[in-house]
Amino acid sequence: MVRRRGGDPYNLVVGMTGVKMGDRVVQIGCAHGGRMAAIASKVGFSGQASAVVPDAESAARARKAASQAGVLVEIEVAPPTRLPIGDATADLAVVDDTRGIVSTMTPEDRVAALRETFRVLRPGGRTIVIGAAPRGGLGALFTRTQSGPSFDVPEALQAEGYRSVRKLAEREGLVFTEGVKPRESVSARTSDVARHQSE
Repeated sequence: MVRRRGGDPYNLVVGMTGVKMGDRVVQIGCAHGGRMAAIASKVGFSGQASAVVPDAESAARARKAASQAGVLVEIEVAPPTRLPIGDATADLAVVDDTRGIVSTMTPEDRVAALRETFRVLRPGGRTIVIGAAPRGGLGALFTRTQSGPSFDVPEALQAEGYRSVRKLAEREGLVFTEGVKPRESVSARTSDVARHQSE
């Protein structure tokens, strides 16, 4: 990430996620400890921040960043396809895909991971996917073979039930995409209709 002179290098990430005091935030992956800690610092004592990371290396990165920033983050090592978090308990899920934790998955595992983020969100909660912006020019030629399978983030979020899906911005080498969990699920609406019809 480009550091701005005299400014907080994480203002962009914090602003794009929209995290605020009192939020219950879960981050999936920790490609960059500073970003994770900056987001976690905004929830305050009334909120809760947790990170689910895939391996010990990511956990160490997350713990070091949290310690340096002086923030409390509950860190769990688990695959994104099986988040150790209860249903409808998070206000915000941040998927740090800048190192391909989701985009390099098989299509089946990617679907499972996005379903898990949907599951842990409360109705009206949001998921923000932070991806690396595509490189142009000569750099793209050297990195193309190392990149994961194509991953259309908005399309994938919509397929798993997210609404109001939109690309928020592409800045400083990062792409931010947001999806909102509907306040009322399709299954709940269907069951309500069926109940009214039977009465």
